[in-house]
Amino acid sequence: MNPQIVLIVISFYFLLLFLISWFTSRKVTSETFFTGDRQSPWFLVAFGMIGASLSGVTFISVPGEVGNSNFYYFQVVLGYTLGYFTIAKVLLPLYYRLNLVSIYSYLEDRFGFWSYKTGAFFFILSRTLGSSLRVFLVASVLQLILFDSLGIPFWVSVLITVGLIWVYTHRGGIKTVVWTDTLQTFFMLAAVVVSIKLVGEDLGFSSIKDYFQGIASDPRSEIFNWDWKAGTNFFKQFISGAFITIVMTGLDQDMMQKNLTCRNIGDAQKNMFWFTVI
Repeated sequence: MNPQIVLIVISFYFLLLFLISWFTSRKVTSETFFTGDRQSPWFLVAFGMIGASLSGVTFISVPGEVGNSNFYYFQVVLGYTLGYFTIAKVLLPLYYRLNLVSIYSYLEDRFGFWSYKTGAFFFILSRTLGSSLRVFLVASVLQLILFDSLGIPFWVSVLITVGLIWVYTHRGGIKTVVWTDTLQTFFMLAAVVVSIKLVGEDLGFSSIKDYFQGIASDPRSEIFNWDWKAGTNFFKQFISGAFITIVMTGLDQDMMQKNLTCRNIGDAQKNMFWFTVI
């Protein structure tokens, strides 16, 4: 791909993020920074959470996993629905009833100060490790398609990536993040559509019917595995998916903080249900 086109696309993308940051960071208070004044439209939160729950790692690794274990990963995705339902009916009412800003403050009320600090510490640790991996992957891709051709070393591209992210989030807080997540989700889904189209063209597909026929005729399109001895057994994957969702979404401050910016518990639950469907 032409490095100049890549540079233009990336510049346009970050320009949009900066514009959103500027609009959402006007008249910001501490309440706005942490809770968005609890005025976020639930449908924006639901749509934006798609991009927040997925990442460049998911975008690259999950399609590759199909070649290794067919479509069995979809069994995990089905388990997500049970996990999201549990979050909507059990955890969200608890968080709203206690009017929490940090979900880990519940640990302090229930178990004491050190439980709260331990929970918060492990969240920060896991988020640091996970975000570091995601930034590394994104920076590696940018290095390959853009910065190598410009003679910019990898460590500089990492600093540029982190710096740009910090600039558009540090003033508006969660209010900015809700809107930028929406934009990122839109571009991610657009990238999925474009990727499917380009891969299909390489495979000689010219219509939607060709796509479905190609998938149906490939043995890797198998979704369900009922073999109890296999690690990809349906029940193992389904239950794992439910617990993964509860832990990585319902007990994750980053994900739940967006839900807690909705106007009320009803909007937050609608957000979670529609996020599940989408």
